[in-house]
Order: sequence, then C-alpha cells, then structure tokens
Amino acid sequence: MTQQRILVIEDEPDLRRGLEMNLKAEGYAVLTAGSGDAGVRQALDEKPDLVLLDVMLPGMNGFDVCRELRRKSFEAPIIMLTAKGEEIDRVVGLEIGADDYVTKPFGLRELLARIRVRLRRRTVDTIADVLRFGSVEVDFGRHEALHNGTRVDLTGKEFEILKLLSRHQGDVITRDRLLNEVWGYESYPTTRTVDNHILRLRQKLEDDPTNPRHILSIYGEGYKFVA
Repeated sequence: MTQQRILVIEDEPDLRRGLEMNLKAEGYAVLTAGSGDAGVRQALDEKPDLVLLDVMLPGMNGFDVCRELRRKSFEAPIIMLTAKGEEIDRVVGLEIGADDYVTKPFGLRELLARIRVRLRRRTVDTIADVLRFGSVEVDFGRHEALHNGTRVDLTGKEFEILKLLSRHQGDVITRDRLLNEVWGYESYPTTRTVDNHILRLRQKLEDDPTNPRHILSIYGEGYKFVA
C-alpha cells in the first residue's frame, strides 16, 4: 500500500518537529515547510495527500497560502491550525477552500482523527461519473466541468456540493446537511458559507444565475437540484 503523504506548513520549529514525529509514528510520510512561500512550492511540486496549514505564518499567511493553492487547482484536503478562536477566522478559512479547522492547543488524538476522516473521504471520492444537465457537463472523477462547451473552473468544495445535490436530485438538502457532509462539521454557527458557494456555482453553471433552473433555493429549508 502506498504511504500517504502529509505536508506540514508551520513556522514554529518545535511544533513542526512534534507534528512530523507523531505523524511518522502513525505511518505517514511527512513533508515540512517553515513559511507560506515554501509551503506553496512544496504543495504544488510534491502533491501531498493532505496539508496541515498554520494560519499565523510570517509574510504569506495561511489564508493566503490556502487561497493560492485552490487558485492553482490544488485539490487535496487542507486542515488549518490556529491559535485564534474567532468565528470570522474559521468562516474565512472555509470559504477560501479549507476543509477543516483545528484550534491550538489541540489534542493529538483529535487531530489524527480529523486527518483520517479527510483522507478517507478523499479516497472514497474518486469514483469517476459524469453529470449532464442543461448546457453543462461535469466529470466528477476528473474534476472537470464544461458550460456551453467552455471549461469552467470549480473548486473542490463546489464539486462536492454539486455531487451531493445531484445524487439526491429532487430532494431538499438542508444547509446543515451540506455543512456536515461537505465540510464535516457536526454543528456550525452560520450558513453563510453554504450560501456563498451556491451563489458561485450558479454564476458558473446556470445560463441565468439570477433565475436558476437547476440549483434551486427552497425558502427556509435549503437547496435542491433539478436536471
């Protein structure tokens, strides 16, 4: 079995070494970077299976790193590490493409559990299937989307939302369920993250985003997909 690789982007040397040691003890191959710039280069060159990303990096901070990686179509899970506890920081992290968020100080068992969940979901989510509706064709296996024959760049989260909605075509999917299944949170204080992603999906895939025909809002409940 191929050893799964984790990239740790953390500027505190002691914490970086501690994470490297513990992850290796769990059987992972570990790459490390001590700055945001180095982390971006490592992620794009080495293509790890998961990234642990500190938010409070000097220079290019963790939000900038996450945004840059998603902009360059880096699809592996990103778990952000931070000493901050404010809701706005977690919201920003999730909206720019992070998959999970762990606040320092964190327990090793909790972090390892979150890593396993993210890697398992990434492994399961490799089924190649194609969705066609209206003037859109989406290949989930290849992470490719076409609208009127022109390639459209979707983020990893946008693919996951569309996959969940389309596999339950005609059913109303609540915002809480989208948060739980796409972001992995049992509870979360705001649904703005979901609404913003739905808005961007419509802008990219609907012929008339202001009058959507496929990704529909159900007032007071959530969203549903109609082919």
